[in-house]
Amino acid sequence: MEDYPSKLLAAAIEQFSSLPGVGRRTAMRLALFLLKQEKEEVKRFGEAFIKLRNEIQYCEKCYNISDQQTCGICTHPGRDESIICVVEDIRDVMAVENTAQYKGLYHVLGGIISPMDGIGPSDIRIEELVERVSKGEVKEVIMALSTTMEGDTTNFYIFKRLKKFNINISAIARGVSIGDELEYTDELTLGRSLINRVPYENTLVR
Repeated sequence: MEDYPSKLLAAAIEQFSSLPGVGRRTAMRLALFLLKQEKEEVKRFGEAFIKLRNEIQYCEKCYNISDQQTCGICTHPGRDESIICVVEDIRDVMAVENTAQYKGLYHVLGGIISPMDGIGPSDIRIEELVERVSKGEVKEVIMALSTTMEGDTTNFYIFKRLKKFNINISAIARGVSIGDELEYTDELTLGRSLINRVPYENTLVR
């Protein structure tokens, strides 16, 4: 560990460097920057993260993050409740929303099936999706998972679980390149992929 003139500074740098993508040099710059700010400003900065961790909720319907029990998307009167877009996490919800091309609801799985990482179907919110569809109000489920091997495995498992219901099961068009993470796809490409979605069965290799 590097030698810093203050244990307090060292502790702050240690916390910043624990964040994804933040090296020790960047962590030191951030810590020194905050040291130059007014105490009240730094207090507001810290409190924002404490409130985020302590007060954030997960929507009881779609599992998106929310300030209330039910998120603003699920309660919005202009959303089409008969369509559910299945995504991996909240970053994908934001990516799809940024396209302004989708007006249905979401279902956030909280992960994807990945045997290598010890994540199976019971570790993500697939049963909750099946339960939503079983109520008979859903007409279409759109698979909008990343086009990786794990994403395709999860798509196929969900398809098998949902095909007994009388609904359309579609997938975003392959304008999203194979291996791409949804959150890094540009808005225009993702928007077109949603509009040009295809029946999921058409994506299966025969």
